[in-house]
Amino acid sequence: MEIRVLADADAVAREAAAIIPREARAAVADRGRFIIAVSGGRTPWQMLRLLADEEVPWKGVHVVQVDERVAPADDPDRNLTHLREKLLEHAPLPPEQIYAMPVDDRGLEFAVGRYALTLREIAGSPPVLDLVHLGLGADGHTASLVPGDAVLRVTDADVALTGYYQGRRRMTLTYPSLNRSRVVLWLVTGAEKSEMLSRLLAADESIPAGRVRQDHALVLADRTAAGRLGQDRAPNA
Repeated sequence: MEIRVLADADAVAREAAAIIPREARAAVADRGRFIIAVSGGRTPWQMLRLLADEEVPWKGVHVVQVDERVAPADDPDRNLTHLREKLLEHAPLPPEQIYAMPVDDRGLEFAVGRYALTLREIAGSPPVLDLVHLGLGADGHTASLVPGDAVLRVTDADVALTGYYQGRRRMTLTYPSLNRSRVVLWLVTGAEKSEMLSRLLAADESIPAGRVRQDHALVLADRTAAGRLGQDRAPNA
């Protein structure tokens, strides 16, 4: 796992928005499409807004969700709400190439299977995502793989439902789908993440994030999140 320590959250967002277009162009050149899975969070929304202004082969880009809260359409708790606001409203991305997790369906168990089928249709069977963007929680969670939830034990499905976490059930990609991805891009900002960042880099499997494969993984962290990593981790930019 590679880590780049940057000055602040703005620099992390800018660096991510520079990396993704390069990955997109390479994937479209090699395979005809670029399939990216995105998570939520303040820095990622900034990243997506910056990405919208970059030179990206948008016609070949397909965006799926890493996770989503079970909430009504257009609810501010929904990652999709911000994804549309920051990316779709500013980039020439075909709207049908954003694949929303169907969390507003009444039959959530059926909806999970339907989203898994969507992944297979666009990314093969089993689906292989080109780039997965992940965040890191202060409790060590990533995606909606949260400590103590039964979803951590799912090994036979690419998409699953969680129990309640911070007041909402969620739909999430599971370890099998995350660990097949070609690139994992972590965005980690804030001093409250510093302990978990150290544990992530140590591949500590006692936290959910530590069970995501680390080869082909890049961490972009700001200086405050990297505070426990020592003086040798000076900002790269």
